[in-house]
Amino acid sequence: MKAAPQIAQRDRLHATVSAAIEARILGGELKIGDKLDSESAIAREFGVSTRAVREAIQTLETKGLVQRRHGDRTTVVREDVGEFLGTLAVTVRQRLSSDPAYLEELMAARRMIESEVLDILCAGSDPIAPAVTEALERMRQARDRGDFPAFVDADAGFHLALVHSARNRILSIIYDNFAALIGEVIQLTSRVPTKSLAAAYDEHAEIYDCLRKGDEVGAKALMRAQIDNSARYLRIAIDKAHEEETGNA
Repeated sequence: MKAAPQIAQRDRLHATVSAAIEARILGGELKIGDKLDSESAIAREFGVSTRAVREAIQTLETKGLVQRRHGDRTTVVREDVGEFLGTLAVTVRQRLSSDPAYLEELMAARRMIESEVLDILCAGSDPIAPAVTEALERMRQARDRGDFPAFVDADAGFHLALVHSARNRILSIIYDNFAALIGEVIQLTSRVPTKSLAAAYDEHAEIYDCLRKGDEVGAKALMRAQIDNSARYLRIAIDKAHEEETGNA
C-alpha cells in the first residue's frame, strides 16, 4: 500500500527536474551542443535520486531537447524553433536538387508569409522600417546604372526587410532560413526575359506606396501578382533548363 505514494512522489521529483532543465534550454541558458552536468551532480543540485534524474532526462529526450550517448554526458540538441527550421531548410534544398518543381511550392509558401506580413504592417501604426526604404533606394540606383546583379540583391533585400519589419519573430525565423533559396529564385526568375529593371522597380515602388498609405488590399494584390509572375517565370526557366539538358544528352 506504500508503493503508490512513493511512485507519485518520484514522479513529482523527476517532473520538477525535467521542467527546470527544459526552462534552461528554451530560455537560452543551455544552448545546443552544451553538455548537461553528470546525473549525480544534477541529483545533488535538486536533492533527488539519480533514478529521478534519469527519468527526467528520458522525458527531455522524448521531447527532442536532449540526446543521450553511451559513455558521454547528455547533450542539448535543440535550440527552439530556429534550429528546427534550419534543418527544414536543408531538407528543402536537398529536395530541390532532385525535384526542381519543388520550387513552386517554395513560392507558394513565400506568398503566404509575405501576405501575412503585409497584414501585420498595414494594421500597425509604426512607420515603414528604414531597411525597407534603403533597399528600395538601392533598387533605384541599380536600375539607373543598369546593374542587374545589384538590382537582384536589393530586390531580395527589400522582401527580407519587409518580413523583419513586421517584428514577428516566428515569421522572421522562417523567412531567414529560406532567404538564400528565395534569393536564388529571384535571381533565376529575373533572368527570364520579359521585364525591364525599370518595370521591376516600379512594381516594388507601388507596393511601398500602398504600405505607406496603409492600403492593405492594394499592397497584397500587388505582392501576390509579383510572386505569381515570378512563379510563372520560374516554370519557364525550369522548362528551358530541362530542354537544354535533354538536347545535350
